[in-house]
Amino acid sequence: MSSGFHLATVIRREMLSPGMVRLIFGGEGLRQFRSTGIGDEYLRLFFSDPATGELALPLIDERGRWTYPEGPSKVRCSTYTVRWIDRDREEIAIDFVVHDGGMASDWAVRAKPGDSITINNPRALYMPPDDTSWQLMVADAAGLPALARIVEEMPRSVPTRVFIEVTEPSHEQALVFGSHVTVTWLHGGNGHAPSKLEEAVRRVPLPDGPGYVWAAAEQKVVRAIRKYVRQELKMPVLRYELVGYWVDKQNEWTSRWEALDPEVRKRIEAAWASDRDPEDVRDEVDATFDKLGL
Repeated sequence: MSSGFHLATVIRREMLSPGMVRLIFGGEGLRQFRSTGIGDEYLRLFFSDPATGELALPLIDERGRWTYPEGPSKVRCSTYTVRWIDRDREEIAIDFVVHDGGMASDWAVRAKPGDSITINNPRALYMPPDDTSWQLMVADAAGLPALARIVEEMPRSVPTRVFIEVTEPSHEQALVFGSHVTVTWLHGGNGHAPSKLEEAVRRVPLPDGPGYVWAAAEQKVVRAIRKYVRQELKMPVLRYELVGYWVDKQNEWTSRWEALDPEVRKRIEAAWASDRDPEDVRDEVDATFDKLGL
């Protein structure tokens, strides 16, 4: 297998809740797997074409960029967090939200020991400045694995407020955090009901001093939180990492995007391709998406 990609074999599985299954991967294919050591590190799982059985992978150029000789549509992949890594046993765990119609979720629900899948080396986003004196961490079910690992591995000297939204109480997990962490479980969102995460973020009193806000959830939820953090709290970009992990009603969203006036789509794509400040571009694109209901 080409450099940067690894064959991961299912060793065992665990049902964490009715809404989440954990697969533990190992095997010789993971001996060259390189972790970033950062709690929200993520990788891609690459799936074979169900009709032909062929596996299409991107090529990695000399600058580490992915290229797609056959076109990106040929590559079937999904992005997931590395929940934990055991370097001695050469094992990694990945948690999957159980839901209908998801390529990776469907595979994970059916997966059994001995099944294999191709993954790549991970990347990460969580980078609080060294002087961070408090944190606010926010996630829905999709962001829960990353949030949990971050909080488990971060210094216990940083007081941290956590909001986690799952569909219902039975989907909560028995997470073990230190006394520096205050956790509130919310129920709703996740494509089943309106999310309560933005309201929770707006209502929580924030401490004085330099802080850090991290959020991973559905893209519209994160967009609203980002607008509050950036435009109302005026937090500088180094003080937050706010990531849309998934899109509610993805097929409907894609259809609406493809039905847009081509000039609107070209303007959005040109903005992302420009050399402007990415955060300014995101402000502009987010405002456009809000206006269009995307």
